[in-house]
Amino acid sequence: MDVKIGIRNAPRELSVDLEVSAEELQKQVADAVASSGVLTLTDTKGRTVLVPAGHLAYVEIGSQSQGTVGFRS
Repeated sequence: MDVKIGIRNAPRELSVDLEVSAEELQKQVADAVASSGVLTLTDTKGRTVLVPAGHLAYVEIGSQSQGTVGFRS
């Protein structure tokens, strides 16, 4: 699933490809914000991204299915 994370006072957003469900990701974000902690995500390539919850501007959760290539008829 593609996820885009906006960070306050940062000109670019983070794009992360995750293997978690949308519900699980929402819970992780809500828990991090509620505890004023750190949102910790590990992408499909094993890289870990840490974002202080107080600096989150937005989290955009994309679809879990890949887009199609080609033309529709």
